[in-house]
Amino acid sequence: MAQQTRTQRQASAKKAAATRKRKAASQSNGTAKAAARRTASSAGRTGRSAQTTSRYGALTAARRISAERLRLEAVGDQAERAVLIPVGAALEARDRLAEIVSTYSDRERARKQLNRFERRGETALRRNRRAVERRAKEARNGVETHANEVQERASEVVERVRSIA
Repeated sequence: MAQQTRTQRQASAKKAAATRKRKAASQSNGTAKAAARRTASSAGRTGRSAQTTSRYGALTAARRISAERLRLEAVGDQAERAVLIPVGAALEARDRLAEIVSTYSDRERARKQLNRFERRGETALRRNRRAVERRAKEARNGVETHANEVQERASEVVERVRSIA
């Protein structure tokens, strides 16, 4: 290879510098494009995220409104119930009183009702007497069983004492 002149070296250096600049610019351009793509993609994600957040915010607000509406309906229902219960109880009492008056204002109906009460009372007493007698019998049997067990044990003790003596 022959020696280069100063001019040739400068030209060669400028050529190399130009190549380096082109290459750097190309890389910078690619980096800039990639950064722009990343920024655009990020902006798109941010936009979609904002839309999702907005959608969920609206859904949450709708649910909150629905919950408040239901709570107010429940309060209204309880207030209505507080009014209706005494009215219903008063109407029921009035109906029963009217029934009692109609029953006892007629002599024949009153006699039948009193006879019905008498039979019911007799049945209740008879049932209770049977229950009391049944309990007494069970208690008596329990005491007799226990007494028999004690007597058997006492006999066994007496036999042991006799066998020892």
